Amino acid sequence: MAKRDAVFPLGRQALYEQNAYSAAVRSGDLLFVSGQVGSREDGSPEPDFATQVQLAFDNLQSILEAAGASFEDIVDVTSFHTDPEAQFATWLEVKARAFPDKPYPNWTAVGVTWLAGFDFEIKVIARLPG
Repeated sequence: MAKRDAVFPLGRQALYEQNAYSAAVRSGDLLFVSGQVGSREDGSPEPDFATQVQLAFDNLQSILEAAGASFEDIVDVTSFHTDPEAQFATWLEVKARAFPDKPYPNWTAVGVTWLAGFDFEIKVIARLPG
């Protein structure tokens, strides 16, 4: 079995170590990014939903940059929502800033009942450039 080629953003290693997972794993020219939430620097949930979603995207961007990728390289998005109907408009605003141009990545939204104190999570698969 090949060893995992893990990718971590700067400054958040302790959170990944504490929870025993990799921020992302490179496999060939694909990058599989673990679900990102809107956590503050200490790992606690951001209480304001719009800010929580933006922080999740900011955390995602840090991981993509650590792998040499960007939002333009994302091909698959899965988002998890604790209250999809109430949260959808806010999510779409942040998503539109991250993916302003066609063609958009494919996207699956999932309603869930638990996200460890968070209200939103996003995971992606990206094709690495070059």
